[in-house]
Amino acid sequence: MLASVLDPTSGLAITIQILIILFALLLGTRFGGIGLGLISGIGLMLMVFLFGLTPGEPPVSVMLTIIAVIGCASTLQQAKGLDVMMQFAEKLLRAHPERITILAPLTTWFLTVLCGTGHVVYTMFPIIEDIAVKKGIRPERPMAVASTSSQMGITASPVSVATVSLASILAENAGVIDKAYSIPQILMVAIPASLAGVILAALWSLRRGKDLDKDPVFQEHMQDPEFRAAMEASGESLLDKVFPTSAFRAVWIFLIAIASVVVLGAFEALRPIVSDGEGGMEPLSMNLVIQMVMLVAGALILLFCNPDPKKIASTPVFKAGMTAVFSVFGVAWMADTFFQTHIDALEGALGGVVQAAPWAYAVVLLIVSKLVNSQAAALVAIAPIGLQLGIDPAIIVGFYGAAYGYFILPTYPSDLACIGFDRTGTTHIGKFVINHSFIIPGFISVITSCVVGSLLAQVLL
Repeated sequence: MLASVLDPTSGLAITIQILIILFALLLGTRFGGIGLGLISGIGLMLMVFLFGLTPGEPPVSVMLTIIAVIGCASTLQQAKGLDVMMQFAEKLLRAHPERITILAPLTTWFLTVLCGTGHVVYTMFPIIEDIAVKKGIRPERPMAVASTSSQMGITASPVSVATVSLASILAENAGVIDKAYSIPQILMVAIPASLAGVILAALWSLRRGKDLDKDPVFQEHMQDPEFRAAMEASGESLLDKVFPTSAFRAVWIFLIAIASVVVLGAFEALRPIVSDGEGGMEPLSMNLVIQMVMLVAGALILLFCNPDPKKIASTPVFKAGMTAVFSVFGVAWMADTFFQTHIDALEGALGGVVQAAPWAYAVVLLIVSKLVNSQAAALVAIAPIGLQLGIDPAIIVGFYGAAYGYFILPTYPSDLACIGFDRTGTTHIGKFVINHSFIIPGFISVITSCVVGSLLAQVLL
C-alpha cells in the first residue's frame, strides 16, 4: 500500500490529498448534487485506503435536521401552501408594476426566508417577466437580481439547510470555541445583513441596461411578427387560481412552526431539560427541537390539509432538499477526514494568517461554495476548519453571506431558469461566460452582506 511507503502527513502527501479533494469537487459538480456526493465518496475512499487516514465523522445531526425540514416543506408544497404564498406575492407585484425592480427581489428573498429554499423562485420568474414587459421595463433589471436575492434569502431563513447547518456546527464545536450561537442570534445578524445586500443590489439594478423601447437588439427582434406576438401574449399568472381552505391552513401551520423554532431557540427555559450523556443535564439541543417541530408540522399538514401523500416525495422541494442532503453527506465526510487528520499542521501553518486576515475565511468560503454549488455544503466543509483554526465564531456568523458564491458562473438551476423565462433575451450569459447578468448583483449582495454582517456581529454577539 502507498500508505506504508509515503507518510500521509508529509508535504507531498498533503498536496496530493488536496488535489484529490479539488478534483472530486470539480468533477462532482458536473453531475449535480447527487453526483457531487457520489464523487466525493471516491475522494474519501482514496484518502482512507491509499493514505491510511482515519475516516472523519459524517454530519449525521445536520443531515437529519435537513431531512425533517424538507419533509415538512415538501408536504406544504403538495398541500398547495407554497402556491398560496406565491399568489400573495404576485398580487403585491402586480399592484405596483412600476416598482418591479425593487419589489421582485424583496419578494423572492422573503419567500426563501419563509420556505427555507431558493427553489420557490421558479414560479415567480414568468410573473416578474410579464409585469416588466407590460410596463416597458427591461426584464433583466428585476429578474437577475430576483434570482440572486432568492439565494441570498437562504442566509436569512430560520429553516434553511444552510442556517441549520451553521447553528449545528457552532453547537457541535462549542467545546472548542467556548461559545455557540442559537438560530435567533445568528438571524439577528444574518437577516439585516442579507436584506442590506439585496436592497443595494436592487437599487443598482434600477439603471442597468437600456429600456426596451431604446434597446436596438430588442427592437430588431420585435420586427419579427412571431416574436412580437409572443411578447404581446398574456403571461403566466396565479391570480385566477382558487385554492382550497386546506392550502391556507397548511400555510398557517408552517408559519407557526417557523415561529416556534425561533422562540424555542431564543428562550432556553422553554425547552425540556435532558441528560447530556455525561451525567449532567442541559436544555434540549436545537437540532432535536427543529427536527421535532418540523416533523409535527409536516404531520399536521398531512392530517388536516389533504395533500396527496404519494406525491410528496416527487415535489420539487423534496427532490432539491434530498439532493442537498446527499451533497452535504459526501462533501462534508470527505473534507472532515482530511482536516481532522491535518488540523494541527494546518493550525500551525494557517492559524496566524486567519487571525491577521479573517476576511481570508470569507474568500475561501465563497470559492468553495462555487465549487460545490451549495451554501450548506460549503459551510459544513469550511466553517469547522475556521473555528478550529481560531477564528472568532462571531466572525463566522458575520461572514455567513459569503457562503453564496455559486452566482460567479451562471450554472446554477435558478439562474439558468431565469434566463430561460426571459423571452426578451435581456437576461443573458455574455460572450466570455463570466460577464453574465447575475455577476454584479451577486457580488454587491455578498460583499454588502459580509460588511454589514461583520459590523453587526461585533456589536450584537
